[in-house]
Amino acid sequence: MINTNTPAEDFSKGILRQNPVFVLLLGLCPALAVTNLVSNAIVMGVSVTIVLVASNLSVSLLREFIPDKIRIPSYTVVIAIFVTVIDLVMQAYMPRMSKSLGMYVPLIVVNCIILSRADMFARENSGGRSILDALGMGVGFILALTLIAACREILGSGTITLFPVGGFSGVITVPILSDSPVRILGLGTGAFLIAGYLKALFNWYTARFESDDRRSGRSGTTNQAA
Repeated sequence: MINTNTPAEDFSKGILRQNPVFVLLLGLCPALAVTNLVSNAIVMGVSVTIVLVASNLSVSLLREFIPDKIRIPSYTVVIAIFVTVIDLVMQAYMPRMSKSLGMYVPLIVVNCIILSRADMFARENSGGRSILDALGMGVGFILALTLIAACREILGSGTITLFPVGGFSGVITVPILSDSPVRILGLGTGAFLIAGYLKALFNWYTARFESDDRRSGRSGTTNQAA
């Protein structure tokens, strides 16, 4: 399939119009499991983005040498290599975060976002475009996880957990909500509720965007006819 997008479109499409979580419904396991804290969501999102960029670039560069019949197993091996590196680096330099994310870091290997971009985009496009595609999808994934986590943690605990720096403990307390949080939103049930409402918001945005495009198309056709 020939890619007719501009480089800017390759990058931007993954942020809103093809957001992996809210539009394509990919990567939902970590989106629901690790979004109890904002810090967890950010680290998971960045980890997935690093693996996504590295695997997209690798698949693009090796696409001429990978037989079509074994492309999926080959992509999985490539992805597993980068996930192993990320996992070991986190264990060495971020042991608390590694323990907090637990098995969800190794499970990046089977993240549908990474495999789908490798098979649907990287194997048919240049390394530069594959990197832009991966960065856009990664940024969209980071924003989606952070948004879900922020809603869950602020409403469910009355806090925002970031990263400790110097005298800053890394935890911001939200007045009022910290005294009377909606505890259910901090649980697994709350993850489904928040993700569902945000999905509905993206559906509304997408429908409105497409409606504007159709109106613009009709307007252009009318002007040309005139």
